[in-house]
Amino acid sequence: MGANQIRETIAEVFEEIADALETGTFGKKIRVGLTILGSEHGPKELVYGAELAQRQNPDIEVVVIGSGVDTPLATVEAADEKEAHAKMDEMLLNGSLDSAVTMHYSFPIGVSTVGRVVTPAKGREMFLATTTGTSATERVTAMLRNTIYGIAAAKACGKSNPTVGILNIDGARQVERALKKLQEGGYPISFTESARADGGVVMRGNDLLMGVPDIMVNDSLTGNVFMKVFSAYSTGGSYESTGYGYGPGVGEDYDRIICIISRASGAPVIAGTIRYAADCAAGKLLEKAKAEFALAKKSGLDSLLKSLSSPAAPKKEEAEAEVAAPPKKPVTDSIPGVEVMQLEDAVLVLWQAGIYAESGMGCTGPIVMVAPEDKERALELLKQNEYL
Repeated sequence: MGANQIRETIAEVFEEIADALETGTFGKKIRVGLTILGSEHGPKELVYGAELAQRQNPDIEVVVIGSGVDTPLATVEAADEKEAHAKMDEMLLNGSLDSAVTMHYSFPIGVSTVGRVVTPAKGREMFLATTTGTSATERVTAMLRNTIYGIAAAKACGKSNPTVGILNIDGARQVERALKKLQEGGYPISFTESARADGGVVMRGNDLLMGVPDIMVNDSLTGNVFMKVFSAYSTGGSYESTGYGYGPGVGEDYDRIICIISRASGAPVIAGTIRYAADCAAGKLLEKAKAEFALAKKSGLDSLLKSLSSPAAPKKEEAEAEVAAPPKKPVTDSIPGVEVMQLEDAVLVLWQAGIYAESGMGCTGPIVMVAPEDKERALELLKQNEYL
C-alpha cells in the first residue's frame, strides 16, 4: 500500500469515528442509492423523503442519483431516468452502493418484488409476496416461487421464522398442496391460520386487513393493487403515504438489491423504502434467497415446479432448443403490450429473425427488451405475428 493510500485510509477511519461520535452509531454505514427522476410528485418530494430517511437512520448513507435539486446528501449527477438506472446498476455491481431505490425498473422474468406494508387499525407489519415483476409465466408456479421470495425477504428483515398465508385467489389451493409437499420433503415453512372461524392456510380479505400472516402469498398483479391500497387508502389514492414500498426484486440468482417505489409514492414511503433497502442489505437478502432455494430444492422444489408446468411447456423447450439466441447485446429499449403467457414465444420469434431480445416486466406489465437499433424491426415482427 502506497503512502497516498495509507493517508486516504487513515482519513476514512477518522471520518467514520467522527460520524460515530456525532450519531452514536459505530461501524460502516449502509449506502442506499435513490434515483429521483420520474415521480408524479417531482424530484424535490423524493429528496425530501431521502433527507427524512437520513435523519431517522444514522446507520444509513443515502446517495441521490439525478439532477435539478439542492441537497446536502451525496449526489451522483444523471440527466434522465435511463442514465440514472445505468449509474445505479454500475454502483451496485462495483460495491459503491449496498442497495438502491428506484421506479420504472424492468426486472427479468424470474424476479419479482416483495412488498412490505403496515396494516390499518392494528398496525401489523406484513410482507406481500409479490407486488411487481413476474416470478414465472404460469400462475401457480409463480406463487410457489413468490412464497420463497417472501420468506427470504422476511428473514433478511429479522423474522427468523415468518408465518405464511395464501390469499384466496385462483390457484391458492394448488399452491397450498405444493407447499405442503415441499414441507413434507423437509422444507421448514410455518403456515398460519385464518382468523375466521373455519381457519385454514387460505387467507380471506379480513386476514389481509388484520395482517394475520407475516407473509401473504399472491400473484404480483394482485399484490400491486394491494400495495397501492395499503399505502394510499388515507389520501384518496394520489399520494402513497404509508409503508415501505413495493420492495426488493428477489430471484434465485439475482445479483443486486433494488427496491421499487411508484410514481405516486410520497416522502414517507420513500423514507420507508430506503429503510427497507438498508435492512435487505444488512440482512444479506441475496444470500438468504440462495439459501432458501438450496433448501427448497433439497426438499423437492424442482419436481414440484415441473409438475406445475403448463402442457405447452415441453413444446416451448423444444422450440428453444431449435432456436439459438443471437449474440447478446445491451437491451435498453422496451416494447410493452405482449400478453404475459406469450412473452417467451415472442422473444423466440425475434431470435429467429436474428434480433437479440429478452423478456422482462416493466411497471405497467410484461415487456420485450431489445437494443434501440432493433426496436423498429422488432415492433414490425411482433405485429406481423399478432403478439401486439
